[in-house]
Formats: sequence, C-alpha cells, structure tokens
Amino acid sequence: MRLDRYDIKILHILHQQGRITKSGLAEAISLSISPCWERVKRLEDAGIIQGYGARINSEILFRRSPVLVEVSLKQHSAEAFHRFEQAMLRCEEVVDCYATGGGVDYILRVMCDGIDQYQRLIDSWLESELGIERYFTYIVTKTIKQQVSKLEFSPSVLA
Repeated sequence: MRLDRYDIKILHILHQQGRITKSGLAEAISLSISPCWERVKRLEDAGIIQGYGARINSEILFRRSPVLVEVSLKQHSAEAFHRFEQAMLRCEEVVDCYATGGGVDYILRVMCDGIDQYQRLIDSWLESELGIERYFTYIVTKTIKQQVSKLEFSPSVLA
C-alpha cells in the first residue's frame, strides 16, 4: 500500500492525538470529513492503524517499581528460546520482553510491588526449567524520559 502526504499526516496526527475528533482531523489535514474518514478506515483495514488506546502510568496507579533485567540462557536452541518466551508472555509482572543480540539473550522490564516480590519472582524462574544461565538486575531509581516512539517515515513510504 502506498501512502501519500494525507495518509502520512493522518498517521502522524493520530499517533500524537489518538482522541482527535473526525472534524478536527479533517481540518488538520485540509480535507473534508468524509474523504478524511475514508482514508482512516482504509489505513485501519490495511492493518497500518492497529488500534487506539490510552497510555496508563502504572507507576502512579499501582506504586510499582520498575526493574530492568538482562537474561542469558544456558542453551541457544529454538526450543529453549520458545520455552523462555512463553513463560515471559504468561508472567504478569513482565511488561516488556526484548530478544537481543550482542551479549545477552533478553532484556526485560519487570514491574513489582517491591524488591522482595521481584526476588521471589527471579527465584521461581531459577527453580523452574526456564534455562537461565545468568541474569543482571538494574533497579530503576528515576525515569528521565519515557514516550511512545515517534513515527518516522522514510522517503520510500511516500513513493
């Protein structure tokens, strides 16, 4: 699907202001409401717009502590990776899990009610058959910057 300048503007505006009205969006991109909304529906149908939601600050809501964890597995097989990833998908405390290259296998962001809860979680992982060889824990003491990634379009998207 090729995107033109109107599509790009729509995506940029909806990324920044997901709750903008139909008329506000149409005005912002200099189109009438119907053609603007047809473009939004086309972007949704194509799967480019996957949904709308609110960013919830769980640290304020639940007073939970973020912990970053580097994890290296004992084995590097498809089965070992799958087993670990499935466990992370099931674990409510794990809010982000990234498979990485460059020295560690995974980087996690874990939200716990305190260090004691975090340590109990790690202990349970080590006692299970997840295959963790080593892990490093980083306690987040202050959030300096946190945002949803900005949309950046290469010139090929506009072609």
